[in-house]
Amino acid sequence: MTGSPTESRPSKILKTQDHNDQDKEDKQLQDLSMSKNPRIQRYLVAIEYIGTRFSGSQEQPNCRTVVGVLEEAFHKFIGQPVSIFCSSRTDAGVHALSNVCHVDVERISKRKPGEVLPPHEPAVVRRAVNHFLQNEGDISVIDVRCVPNDFHARFKAQERTYFYRLVSGSEPLSTFEKERAWHVPEKLDLYAMQEACKVLVGHHDFSSFRAAGCQANSPIRTLDELHVCEVPATPYFPSITEREQNNSSLKDSLTCSVKPEVGLPINSFSNTEDMVDTNNGKSNLEEFGIRRRHRSYMVTARARSFLYHQVRLLVGVLKCVGTGELMTSDVERILNAKTVTAASPMAPACGLYLGRVKYDLP
Repeated sequence: MTGSPTESRPSKILKTQDHNDQDKEDKQLQDLSMSKNPRIQRYLVAIEYIGTRFSGSQEQPNCRTVVGVLEEAFHKFIGQPVSIFCSSRTDAGVHALSNVCHVDVERISKRKPGEVLPPHEPAVVRRAVNHFLQNEGDISVIDVRCVPNDFHARFKAQERTYFYRLVSGSEPLSTFEKERAWHVPEKLDLYAMQEACKVLVGHHDFSSFRAAGCQANSPIRTLDELHVCEVPATPYFPSITEREQNNSSLKDSLTCSVKPEVGLPINSFSNTEDMVDTNNGKSNLEEFGIRRRHRSYMVTARARSFLYHQVRLLVGVLKCVGTGELMTSDVERILNAKTVTAASPMAPACGLYLGRVKYDLP
């Protein structure tokens, strides 16, 4: 790491400032969506979706959105309009392994209008809503739970985890990966990216990673985790050589009466560009009709809350470190600049996944 430690080291900020600002904002807004009707049941609903064909999660006029599609499905189920409140807003093209929202439902008898019936069981809600979502093809409900009427999906969230997928290699991106990851043609230096993560993790003023239009009162956030690692390509299909190696390992382990390891060795998902036949300069595993793999990397970012486009701006900087365009000292300079104009270009939406929203559920 280069540069004077006294000049480039990110400034320390009182951690309580972040939480106090966030708590005030949460308390002011939480009351707006609290249901006062005791006959209404509030449900916490976890959903997964492919963000490609959505114009974001929040409802917009004349646009297909996650909330709009979900509200329509609930309307068909219970026969009356509802309002959906999401825990996390996702932009157009951003995917979700698990986004969480809440909805208030008053179960009215369809045979006797005006008669209020006991609330539906969560399992019934899940099956019914998924029935009306099945023709959409890119969104489904994965979990439902009954919660108190003052439980807010956004303001009760304790932390959020995002994943970002990058694939590296000169080969064109596979059809199966399009709109699912960021394709970087250059090789990425994993160690350098991991070192850059150490600079960014923690409690900082993230003004350099805050896009214009951010509505948060403060740019101060605590980034509890920022991590990058290499992972198997998705979808992963083992080659004949890898299958033979696994079978051989299995036989050896059975002979030794030792339980075989489940995890894949790192070389089982390495790019075939690294395995070259010295006779003809071609890969040993290269055969006609077989696509050469990319290297696949996963960035994990975890915090109580994030600024607008914060994760994508962080990944944009990490990518530039991986390609050698930036050094670790540059990351410190960008963080200390406290202006988004100092950051690298933002990573595209297609590689971002909302992975989990954590709650202390009653």
